[in-house]
Amino acid sequence: MDKIIELLKEYQLNIMFALTLICGMLAFFVLITKTLIPSRKYIMLSLELSAMFLLIFDRMAYHYRGNTSDIGFWMVRISNFMVFALTLGIIFIFTLYLIDLYIHDGGFEKPPLRLKLSCALCGMGLILLIISQFTGFYYTFDELNQYQRSPGFVVCYLFPLIILILDMSVILEQYKRISRNLRISILLFSVVTLLSAIVQIFTYGVSLINITIVGLVVLLYVYALLDMNEMIERANKLEIEMVREEQKNMHLLFEQTATALANAIDAKDKYTHGHSRRVAKYSVKVARSAGKSEKECEEIYFAALLHDVGKIGIKDSIINKEGKLTDEEYGAIKTHPVIGMQILSSISQSPYLSIGAHYHHERYDGHGYPAGLKGEDIPDIARIIAVADAYDAMTSKRSYRDPIPQQLVREEFVKGTGTQFDPNYARIMLHLIDLDSEYKMKESEDIGEGEGISDLICTSYRSTVSDGILLTNNVIHIHLTSSMTDERNTENIPSIILFDSLDGRIHESERKRRDLLYHEYVTIHANGNVEQAGVRNVRIKTNETAGAAAETKAMLRGEKIDFDIEATRYKDHALLRLSNRFRFHEIIIALPDSTRFCYLSLTGKNCTIEGVEVSKTGETIGDGSIPRIAEEISYIDSPAGDIPNVQIDGWRSASSEGFEITDGMCVSFHTMSLPTARLVWHCPFALIYTSADGRVGGEKYRELTIVRMDGEGWEEDDRAENRVIVNKLDSFTDWNDWKAQNKAGQECELHFKLDKEQIIISAEYCGLSIHSVTTVSDGVPKLYAALTGDQCAITNIRIKR
Repeated sequence: MDKIIELLKEYQLNIMFALTLICGMLAFFVLITKTLIPSRKYIMLSLELSAMFLLIFDRMAYHYRGNTSDIGFWMVRISNFMVFALTLGIIFIFTLYLIDLYIHDGGFEKPPLRLKLSCALCGMGLILLIISQFTGFYYTFDELNQYQRSPGFVVCYLFPLIILILDMSVILEQYKRISRNLRISILLFSVVTLLSAIVQIFTYGVSLINITIVGLVVLLYVYALLDMNEMIERANKLEIEMVREEQKNMHLLFEQTATALANAIDAKDKYTHGHSRRVAKYSVKVARSAGKSEKECEEIYFAALLHDVGKIGIKDSIINKEGKLTDEEYGAIKTHPVIGMQILSSISQSPYLSIGAHYHHERYDGHGYPAGLKGEDIPDIARIIAVADAYDAMTSKRSYRDPIPQQLVREEFVKGTGTQFDPNYARIMLHLIDLDSEYKMKESEDIGEGEGISDLICTSYRSTVSDGILLTNNVIHIHLTSSMTDERNTENIPSIILFDSLDGRIHESERKRRDLLYHEYVTIHANGNVEQAGVRNVRIKTNETAGAAAETKAMLRGEKIDFDIEATRYKDHALLRLSNRFRFHEIIIALPDSTRFCYLSLTGKNCTIEGVEVSKTGETIGDGSIPRIAEEISYIDSPAGDIPNVQIDGWRSASSEGFEITDGMCVSFHTMSLPTARLVWHCPFALIYTSADGRVGGEKYRELTIVRMDGEGWEEDDRAENRVIVNKLDSFTDWNDWKAQNKAGQECELHFKLDKEQIIISAEYCGLSIHSVTTVSDGVPKLYAALTGDQCAITNIRIKR
């Protein structure tokens, strides 16, 4: 401690000079600041100036000490008086600072009594200091004009000590009333100053208390500045949050207004409920797949949401007319894009809205309306909306037709690519259709799984049927409750129908069964009886719990019976387990082939089926999970070529062995669509990939592209770019003939060329000339190809290098 005191004595004048400059600068900064409240600003300014002058006078006292001249005589006395007076003054101003804090920040209506007492003690201390100048009570000066302590000097320290103790008691009691930075600074000032005052009593020749007070005054400003910065930061954050919240509310208001307007438009046509919202969702899906930014996707969403706003100006009698429109009525309908543009063009800050409404019926070949624009002259937004609008129009119910099955919708897009639709966006929609294997992109897309089946009231047999549930190799669980509707009837039992159709629904009329390729497999009654319609074999296993008689009695009593159904399908076999508290049935069905879909529909006779819950169990079955009860049907029982033949029953359900691609290689094969093939893309595909072991799906597998023999191509890798050029040769007639040639069987040759980072595939197939160029940006060690497809058999594969 003595060494520290000696060190302070040696350097105290330099320390005083530095602190004087700091206090002067801080006083300037306080003077120009505009963020402090006026009372606090003047208090802080007074503190900094008092601290600055305290050190100036303290230095002068040391400077003139021992100077016996007249000027030295007066300067020593004035300087020492000002040192004592300013020390008391700083403590007094600090007390005022506390009062200001507790009134403005602490919520006090009037200053605490102890702080008022501190102010009074400051006044008394100043009075005693003045008296001391005439009595020498605190200090005197000897004949050499040097400062000397008097016996009463302890009293001059007693006043600051008492004041600081009073201040500190208030600070500790009301510690949490003010912010963290401010309470730290005031606590430090009171505690450290108090300790330094005590130490000063026992030391001489060093201005410990003065240096400490001035240093703490500097800290008061620093902590006040930190608090001010935090307050400004909080205010900025709050303002930003308020702005964001306001923007969010404005966006929500805009969205709700746009949605309400769209709903009002759709309400004009009883057959287009939710059309605008679905078109908006499909448009965003296409836009995102095309790499549009989030801002662009949002603009496209709202433009699509309001694309039909012009229908407000069309008579309801025309919009809701049953049957075909007259030329005059169709002409009126064709005016809705112009009306929509006129309505939305007044929203000047969102010009994209009117663009979507105005041009969404333009065709890529220039044969659309109202302006007859062609190709990329049609605004980008409108080309996207046109694709989404056409998709929803085809997959939704209209006054003149039921929804078109998704597979047929896909064919329409294939046919309309480059004519009705922008090829890029049509290609994206085709890819979205391919990904939507369970046909969720349709009019009822917002219905959750299982919620799409409402209660069924069945009177006569099959009078009411549910929509089909697609069976895959994922196990589906269905729970339902059945009860009798008519006590006079003895037969009252739910039933399950397994079938296939393009739209996943049961049809009774011969025309619809023909048009939608309806095929019924079996009807399974809840009592375990099975009616076969179009299957190769059925095996039934029943375990009795309470027995069939107990089950029949419960039904006749009108009891509600809970049924649990588990259903799945793997290749050409389906498995269904049906149970209630009386019996358990396990039914294995050998389907006609592996290529058709298998849907499950609920129906019954004289019963009410309610509380239907449909869920996926998460269990996936594989080969051998269902015991085989019929031989697997094969269309590849012919001699193989260089690699084994391959039968592809469904979308890429199998693929040939992989083979390494070399420059100039030619691959020939025979292909035939399976008997169940009915669509354009039921044809072979060429798959380009790389993997560590050369196998499809092998180690480090990376798929680059797929080239279909119907002319489609798609990048499967972010680092690969694919471009497909398709030309129709003179031998091409139409797509129906193209499908017929596929079913008849065709020879095909694929020619491969490697050029740096490009893989080029050329082929002529059923009247199409296909030229595919795949560019790989980062290079690959080895490239492989394999043959795959959808509902086709590929045989006699020959690889010529």
